[in-house]
Order: sequence, then structure tokens, then C-alpha cells
Amino acid sequence: MATTSELSARQELVRAYRRVVDLGLTELSSGNLSVRFGEGMLISPTGASGDSISEESLVYVGPDDAWDPGQRPSSEWQLHARIYRGSPETNAVVHTHSDYCVAVACHCKPLPGFHCMVGAFGGDDVPCVPYATFGSEALALDVAEALKTRSACLMSNHGGTTRGRSLSAAVTLAHRLEISCRHYVLSRALGEPRCLTPQEWADFHQRVGNTGYARPA
Repeated sequence: MATTSELSARQELVRAYRRVVDLGLTELSSGNLSVRFGEGMLISPTGASGDSISEESLVYVGPDDAWDPGQRPSSEWQLHARIYRGSPETNAVVHTHSDYCVAVACHCKPLPGFHCMVGAFGGDDVPCVPYATFGSEALALDVAEALKTRSACLMSNHGGTTRGRSLSAAVTLAHRLEISCRHYVLSRALGEPRCLTPQEWADFHQRVGNTGYARPA
């Protein structure tokens, strides 16, 4: 029987998954979410959708990368596990195939610093890791490395991943990443947009540090 804290974590993860679906960030079974729990994590199961996910279907993956027989975590469970190991402050991970993230990721290059909101992910761009087969250790390691210095990254020919101190923060960042990618795609209709200068980025990050502006809750 699940403890009160585990039940609460499972309920929160189901709500967050359905929130991601409601935001249009994932369709069918294309996304996966997790939350750090104990020494391991709770993660959405393979094939999950907004209609099928439930507290009981979530899978606990332990620190030894093991789970109960008969359960099947998301195929990207390694990606989530490696992010937690590389970022001790991270408590939630969101991976989606949202439309504009996929569109930009299929060009296999970073989302440039064309708008100040790109800085909300911790730098002056959003990195894009090289293509690797979904569910592979190579992809997991590349994403975990990219997210050591950012709260979001793109994945070549695939989608995007965000991490946060809470599920609400990670979901907000996933939403913000999709919005930023949409703005970039739209701005490209007029040509390549201007990027902020190093000094402008320094000013932005100083302002964020002083005010907390653009930080997810």
C-alpha cells in the first residue's frame, strides 16, 4: 500500500501529465513526465495518454534502475534518471514532442537568443543535442549533460525536455519552450531575427537575479 506521501506524489504527477495534455504539449502517448521520489523516481508508464494515466499506472524506478515486474516505465526512463543524477536540485522532468519544439529541433541547432525569454532557461540560447535513438543511453547522457547548465534543451529530430525544482516549474518551462519555439518559427517568416548582444544578455540575467522575473514558480 502506498504511503500518504507517495499517494500525494502520484496524484500530483497525474495532474501534471493531464495539464501537459491540456496545454497541447503532448498528444496520444508522445510525452513522459517524472518526479523525484525517495532515492528514485515516479515516471509515467509506456504508452500513457491523458485518458489512460492513473496513480496506479505510474512506475517507481529505483536508484538501481529497477522496477517491479509487470510494470513498464516510459521508454525514456533512462533520460529522466540521468537528469536526476546530474542535477541534484532537479525534482521533476518533462519531455514532450510539442509542435514547434519538434519543428525547431528538426533543424538540429540551438534555439538562438532572439528574444529575452530564451534567457528564462538559464543562458543565452537553448542547446540542441545530437540525434540518438529514442530510449537510448546515448540520448539520455547527452540530454543530462546539456541540462547541467540549462533548464531546457532540444533534441535533434525529436522534441524537447525541461527540468525544474517542482512539477509545476517543469511544466511551465515546457510550455514556455514551446512558446519560444513558436515565436522563433513565426519570426523566421521575415528572415533570421536579430539576437541579443552579450551585454544585453548580461543586463537581462542581472535583472532576473535582482527581481526573479521570468522564473517559474
